[in-house]
Amino acid sequence: MTSPRVEIDLGKIQANARCLVRRLGARGLSVTGVTKAVCGHPDVAGAMLDGGVVGLADARIKNVVRMRMEGIKCPISMIRAPLVSEMEDVVRCCDASYNTEMDTILKLGAAAKQQGTSHGVILMVEMGDMREGILPENLNDFATRVSATPGVALKGIAANFACMGNVAPTAGDMDMLSRLADQVEGACGPFVGLVSGGGSANLPWALGKDSSGRVNNLRLGEAILLGTDPVTGQPITGLHTDAFALFAEVIETSDKPSAIPPASIAPELGILKLVRNDDLRARAILAVGQQDTETSGLTFPSGIMFIGATSDHAVVDTTKSAVSVGSEMKMGTNYSALMRAMNAPDVAKVVHGKQKMNGRSKDCETQPYLTLV
Repeated sequence: MTSPRVEIDLGKIQANARCLVRRLGARGLSVTGVTKAVCGHPDVAGAMLDGGVVGLADARIKNVVRMRMEGIKCPISMIRAPLVSEMEDVVRCCDASYNTEMDTILKLGAAAKQQGTSHGVILMVEMGDMREGILPENLNDFATRVSATPGVALKGIAANFACMGNVAPTAGDMDMLSRLADQVEGACGPFVGLVSGGGSANLPWALGKDSSGRVNNLRLGEAILLGTDPVTGQPITGLHTDAFALFAEVIETSDKPSAIPPASIAPELGILKLVRNDDLRARAILAVGQQDTETSGLTFPSGIMFIGATSDHAVVDTTKSAVSVGSEMKMGTNYSALMRAMNAPDVAKVVHGKQKMNGRSKDCETQPYLTLV
């Protein structure tokens, strides 16, 4: 089989989604499945939907187009601010987008009017992650301007946590987001239907004892895909952590010194020679490297110790677990390693458990999603 490759277990992704949808649904929270780490892979998106998520979200319009072309017809949101060069495709392919710039929203409205439709706008609020967001004190005025903009409809507000700052949100943060939703309604009138309280880092709060208030949605990627908490890296109880596995072929095995020895010139040969070191360790080289994945984010089998990597080689210590040339090594991935492997053209993607998507037609000939190049 082709190597390197990512093998994907759709059944485990669906089970993770179903478990989270059930547990959060009991708290009044819906789940939006985030597909950016898998580049909008349609089968993974389908597994999330079969698990009960209410819609999908991605950060790249090409990923959204890919899903639409494969017959995914559910609501899809653009969770990164739309690029000016992609306005028409965002309006055409996405039901809503997360926004922080008024100029962008005006252009979205113009594109929506040209297409004879209305585009949903969700306002991202800065609540401490220090990435994107409107400052809370400016939110009411901003929302009022959005409500008066032709071609768009204010659908909700949202916040982001633990991406730049790696700090999980608190109950106080969620209470503030609820109050901001109330204030926006008081300032500009339209009902704030969606109050999205963040992503997988918010699960400890969402599954805890505190009231959810107005917060009624989470955007989940890592928790569904990998079953882990992005802040701590720890497994989430009840979820599969092995829905994805990276395989790479062993291309060299040898015994080499545990430390880099000094070099000298052998007088009798007149050539460079490594000084002898009797502390030898078994090492193997894998045909996978930094251009294929984030090698520091890989989890290796028991007895295998990661030494280092270059652009297309990974070196491991195999003293406690012998391997042979031509064999394959199976590795787990964290979120960064998965994202890079799924985006790497030389890493094959092999899907297990693929089934006919429930009622989601694969016939896209009449779908107007072909303008993006």
